[in-house]
Amino acid sequence: MDEIVALYDESGHQCGSAPRSRVRAENLRHGATGILVRDDAGRVFLHRRTTIKDVFPGLYDFAAGGVLAAGEDPYLGAVRELAEELGITGVELESLGESDYADEHTSYHAFLYAAVWNGPVRLQPEEVDWGGWVTPAELAGRIRAAPEEFVPDTVALWEDRLPGR
Repeated sequence: MDEIVALYDESGHQCGSAPRSRVRAENLRHGATGILVRDDAGRVFLHRRTTIKDVFPGLYDFAAGGVLAAGEDPYLGAVRELAEELGITGVELESLGESDYADEHTSYHAFLYAAVWNGPVRLQPEEVDWGGWVTPAELAGRIRAAPEEFVPDTVALWEDRLPGR
């Protein structure tokens, strides 16, 4: 069954819904979440997306998250995505505001959050191939060395928000 995704207007308000397949095919502006996960040492959780993802397959990402379902509260959507992708539950999310991203592959209004987590991470095999902790300096170095290996939306939305920047 095709997931029904929340559409967002240019003002950042939910304005309708559409099937995920149509959102991707027509690059409709939708709602999405992004969650930066750090540990107490300040390291960031970096992961590689599976090659079957519908957008930016096989690239590295340093934010969990995904599209919002029609009518879904952004905070609750972020909680859901964090549990689904990384198996992280019971953690408080800190809101880091909202932003927008658009390119030829995706267009969305983003709700950004951060979480501190020191427990185990359980990767969802359908979405995540690999994951591990890196320092902000290591992450920045990897992005500088090979920007084409990272999802461009996460880099654009988070580069100035990373710990230690």
